[in-house]
Amino acid sequence: MAKIQMKTPLVEMDGDEMTRVLWGWIKDTLLTPYVDLNTEYYDLGLKHREETKDQVTIDSAEATKKYGVAVKCATITPNAARVEEYGLSQMWKSPNGTIRAALDGTVFRTPIIVKGVEPYIPTWTKPITIARHAYGDIYKNTEMQVPQGCKAELVVTDKDGNEKRELIHDFTRSDGIIQGVHNLDVSIAGFARACLNYGLDQKKDVWFATKDTISKKYDHRFKDIFQEIYDNEYRERYEAAGITYFYTLIDDAVARVIRSNGGYIWACKNYDGDVMSDMVSTAYGSLAMMTSVLVSPDGLYEYEAAHGTVQRHYYKYLKGEETSTNSVATIFAWSGALRKRGELDGSKELMDFADKLEKATIQTIEDGVMTGDLFLISKLENKKKVDSKTFLDEIKLRLDGLMG
Repeated sequence: MAKIQMKTPLVEMDGDEMTRVLWGWIKDTLLTPYVDLNTEYYDLGLKHREETKDQVTIDSAEATKKYGVAVKCATITPNAARVEEYGLSQMWKSPNGTIRAALDGTVFRTPIIVKGVEPYIPTWTKPITIARHAYGDIYKNTEMQVPQGCKAELVVTDKDGNEKRELIHDFTRSDGIIQGVHNLDVSIAGFARACLNYGLDQKKDVWFATKDTISKKYDHRFKDIFQEIYDNEYRERYEAAGITYFYTLIDDAVARVIRSNGGYIWACKNYDGDVMSDMVSTAYGSLAMMTSVLVSPDGLYEYEAAHGTVQRHYYKYLKGEETSTNSVATIFAWSGALRKRGELDGSKELMDFADKLEKATIQTIEDGVMTGDLFLISKLENKKKVDSKTFLDEIKLRLDGLMG
């Protein structure tokens, strides 16, 4: 069988630990036998980030701007223990954060649903995609402890030196705490466009929620910007596509989500998205079955798994011990990137391959062949736990059949 050709390169970002091992196995077993991979390769493994003083991360983001589509392996965000383990000159920043900032992107996380792994919410028959605004709020806050007797004020000084003041609280009765948060209109607008574009791309409704009844300026600003952009730029396209944009209060949104069947994109402010993405991923069964794609307002895409580098399994692998690591989300990162590359290049053959790769992966699990994490939670009667490599080989058997 002739290999499928790629017209435009895909940016490939390699990573760390067990996911780096799986990355190579996935390419060798499930990709290169069928596709003549055309990638621009960047090694984002922690050792190489140290060697390049993290320039490789910046370069990979610039390459994504050039080619439009990237696929990324999970990477280490070093803490103090990692600095010592790898002999790092400094505690390098999260590659995801660096890339997200460079692309001005929004992260969309979606569960992969398979028979036998039932959501804890029985009505969730379709996936819920969480879109998290990744700028501002408490993640860029300023906070202070305040002694009793102090008065705290919010002060804004304009470019001419004029001050505007609002009382936060007069701490006459007790010690206390204060916190200052901010956001930017340009970042909120980018978030809105990324969400609304992704809704069109996925042909799914978009829900957005804040607490504007309480936060009448801060949260209300989010609501107003979303609505203005939707009305001026997206309403006609949404109506033509048969999808909707829906706004409600965050507490009402949570109630609606629990009662829903899923199948939509839930756009959340930074903190809400942080919390709700973990809630949704856990409720669907496994973080290892969660895809993640970073989308910029101007249509750049970077696909990866939502989980980390699986450090514990990597140390077992180094000892020569058998592992049963779930590679599904990493496989779907590749399939998502290949499908988007095919879509942008007009290559139906590449898009069809991505569909078949995902179908073969799901079919393998639904046939009862799965890794250890899914074996523990699957309700299938005839199920078999296999090691990491065997799982990929089993997918290949089914992929060969689908490829004819």
